[in-house]
Amino acid sequence: MKKTSIPKKGKGKEGLLREFQFDYSTAKPNRFAAEMPAETIAVVLEPDIAAVFKSAKTVNAALRSVISGGAKPTRKRTQ
Repeated sequence: MKKTSIPKKGKGKEGLLREFQFDYSTAKPNRFAAEMPAETIAVVLEPDIAAVFKSAKTVNAALRSVISGGAKPTRKRTQ
């Protein structure tokens, strides 16, 4: 039986393991990005809140009722 050499897992450039290096030259643009209007904001709901709302339509309706009730919307900046 012929023995083959197995390359050792070493660190490549910038301290990353070789299997975690990504070749950006083969990357493709997100095909779903064009479907969302520019003014759309994505928000991640906590699991217990997401269990109550079954669609974006119901979330929007609930938020509109809170806003019409006098609450001022606040927006935190995320990085």
